[in-house]
Amino acid sequence: MHNLKNETLAVVEPWVKNGLWEAKTISTEHALREVAAVSYLIGRGYHPQHAHQIVESWWHHQ
Repeated sequence: MHNLKNETLAVVEPWVKNGLWEAKTISTEHALREVAAVSYLIGRGYHPQHAHQIVESWWHHQ
């Protein structure tokens, strides 16, 4: 169980940090949505970087 915690936190840490930065520059609501969406896609099996690119593309095409 401890390994699952560490693995999970290690995977999401970059997106949490990115979300904290975006919360300061854009909005907290946007940042939470983005981190949640990236995490969801990672959980669906997408590579973390690809998941982030997908989510970023949604905001740039609005």
